[in-house]
Amino acid sequence: MAPKQSRGEYIETDTGNKVSRKSVIMGSQNIILGGKTIIQADCTIRGDLRRPAQPGSQGQVALAVGRFCIFARSTVLRPPGKMHRGVYSHYPMKLGDHVFIGDGAVVEAAIIGSYVHIGKDCVIGKFAIIKDCVKIEDGTVIAPNSVIPPFSLVAGRPGVVVEELPETAPEMLDLKAVYKQI
Repeated sequence: MAPKQSRGEYIETDTGNKVSRKSVIMGSQNIILGGKTIIQADCTIRGDLRRPAQPGSQGQVALAVGRFCIFARSTVLRPPGKMHRGVYSHYPMKLGDHVFIGDGAVVEAAIIGSYVHIGKDCVIGKFAIIKDCVKIEDGTVIAPNSVIPPFSLVAGRPGVVVEELPETAPEMLDLKAVYKQI
């Protein structure tokens, strides 16, 4: 008798993305994954939160994710939103390549650059802009509308730059992401 085959935990897309069957992805038609991205169990990604379509315009992207990103367990990604002219609107979120988001992090940033490592249990406030090559320590809270400069190590509640990262930061952050997925 042949062994019973179970469905794997991950669904793999044509571009090499791996999405856990235990994650919650709403509005998937408004989410673009660049390729080789891993979305682990219990993640919630809100692609359904987007600006209302303007007459004559095509569908809008709520979340654009670069290549080689990892969203660890129980992370929440939702596009930032605000009240404008009496209407609450959501705005697109863009993530670069080689972004790691740790367990339990909540992200509502406008832009996250490439080679960014966000630790576990972090909160990234609405419309925050995180430039390339940034490491955010576990438990850090980034205030809404903050701009984090490139090559920064950020920690605290509220998050402040505590150290400057060396020029080799992209290689260091890239290797950590590769080893975490193994």
